[in-house]
Amino acid sequence: MSTSTSQPPFALPDTMAMIVLEECHLFPGCFMPLFIFEQRYRQMLDHALQTSRMFCVGTLSEGEILPISTAGLIRASKKQADGTSHVMLYGVTRIRFTGWVQEEPFRIAKIEPIPTLFNLSAAEFDELKVRALSLLPVETPETGEAMQILRATLIDMKCTDLACDILSYHFVREPETMQSLLAEPCLEKRYKLLLDEFERLQAIV
Repeated sequence: MSTSTSQPPFALPDTMAMIVLEECHLFPGCFMPLFIFEQRYRQMLDHALQTSRMFCVGTLSEGEILPISTAGLIRASKKQADGTSHVMLYGVTRIRFTGWVQEEPFRIAKIEPIPTLFNLSAAEFDELKVRALSLLPVETPETGEAMQILRATLIDMKCTDLACDILSYHFVREPETMQSLLAEPCLEKRYKLLLDEFERLQAIV
């Protein structure tokens, strides 16, 4: 089967401001709530709101910023009287850092989008999605309703790459596995990583 690729849902800027967080990963199609309190990141947020309304999370791992991230769109920003802000960031598409425009007082990176590669048919990817859903944790009284809603939403979701990212973001906790899932451009390999992790977690239980 020939390989196809996905394109970002809209044009990205060439550069993007960054908040650096340790072992933190945002995935496309997912929301990340953030509390912006450091002065440099208050400046970063102002910069983002005045330009593209986008910034990204630079994941700090063992003292280094990982080269892959997700472009984040500011869906909501509420500034408090003390100057801090509550922000809801929505993951748009995978990006790669290619250089730096500035490092102080906050980082601005040169970026390029990372297309997703599709090597299987839609039906084959749907089978992988169903397999992943079958390996989700058992519902508890506390999570029952939320899990039912999530399962129903993902079962009906036609975009299997988005489903894979949502499952990765909400159910994978191992930092190295999250890094691998975010960095992998091939959706088939992404699902394999996800299924291997879900099977590992089931074996522990």
